[in-house]
Amino acid sequence: MKVEDIQGFFAKRDQLDMADYLELDYYLECVGDIEACLAHFCSEQSTAQWSRVGVDEDFRHVYGAKVIDWKVVEELPELSYPVEQAAEGKVHACRVTIAHPHGNFGPKIPNLLTAVCGEGTYFTPGVPLVKLLDISFPDSYLAEFEGPKFGIEGIREMLGAYDRPIFFGVVKPNIGLQPELFAEIAYQSWLGGLDIAKDDEMLADVEWSTLKKRSELLGRARVRAEELTGDKKIYLANITDEVGNLIEQHDVAVTNGANALLVNAMPVGLSAVRMLRRHTKVPLIGHFPFIASFSRLEKYGIHSRVITKLQRLAGFDAIIMPGFGNRMMTPEQEVLENIEECLNDMGDLKRSLPVPGGSDSAATLENVYRKVGSVDFGFVPGRGIFGHPMGPKAGASSIRQAWKAIEKGLPLDTYAEAHPELKAMLEK
Repeated sequence: MKVEDIQGFFAKRDQLDMADYLELDYYLECVGDIEACLAHFCSEQSTAQWSRVGVDEDFRHVYGAKVIDWKVVEELPELSYPVEQAAEGKVHACRVTIAHPHGNFGPKIPNLLTAVCGEGTYFTPGVPLVKLLDISFPDSYLAEFEGPKFGIEGIREMLGAYDRPIFFGVVKPNIGLQPELFAEIAYQSWLGGLDIAKDDEMLADVEWSTLKKRSELLGRARVRAEELTGDKKIYLANITDEVGNLIEQHDVAVTNGANALLVNAMPVGLSAVRMLRRHTKVPLIGHFPFIASFSRLEKYGIHSRVITKLQRLAGFDAIIMPGFGNRMMTPEQEVLENIEECLNDMGDLKRSLPVPGGSDSAATLENVYRKVGSVDFGFVPGRGIFGHPMGPKAGASSIRQAWKAIEKGLPLDTYAEAHPELKAMLEK
């Protein structure tokens, strides 16, 4: 590119009306002339070329993505990850902020992702490694989205659960249980104090446990548990399926007594979630399959916080995410960033309930609470309830007992001396 051509893809922030732009933060590894690489990067994800050959026109002013800030963070002897057929030469590791005009695609999540994570972004000459680190939306853009229908406050109101975390439980074994057994152990966990008994993300509508049969039994069990305990309960049914089946699956589950629905966000697609949000009368809760496959590498792909923001934008009332500890192989700072994206101000959108999980039990509740720094989170054990040596009712009781100890400021092992359910879990 000529110097004047390159400069058409650079601007200062105060030269732009940022209400017309999304702000994108990228990590890039560039080979060759840095400014030429960055200009190519902006060109490829927006105008591709700024005029027709032989015609005096220039679309960059209105439609071009523009670099508004960049810096070299490191000079590398080679790419962080080998890329076949990439250009060879000195590698410049850069942090880059780009203003991308959202008028290019409008308030449509598939088109947004096509622009900022698509062919132009990941196949730019001279830029073989790309990671989208963050995305910021102006209020004018956010106003085009409905966001969560219930959010944290709506889920709390459904349960009558205030001033504490929301206690989920993933019914285990996740694959293989017949609906009758599934319903019975969920019922026992509700009696023990669980708020939400949920299908595993892998358990959907299958021959040996159809959604219809399972939701019928769980719906009745939920009502019995509410009558016996005097507390509201939620059965969270997984309706993940082909997009064309989602509305029907929603209706079957809700008619039978499921009062919240689990959807595997990225396998189904965020546009499908947005469609469900407009249809549903119950909370939608997202799960994280497929996300780690393009977010885990430090220097390539998409940071998981971007997906968290997009899930909230699409309308999830709660977002299940990898939690703390070695089991989930997610840096603590990344977990905290995803939690914050559920709770931060985001235009007028309601807050989503963050649900960080992975090998939790009564023994880990205080650690999660301290790290989150508030009660606005969901706690989601599986084996910590359904693998409890005294059974699922005791497993759920151990979670509630652990919370009581935290509220009273007592060490768990001290409180456990008078509470056998908690003691058994701690000893396990």
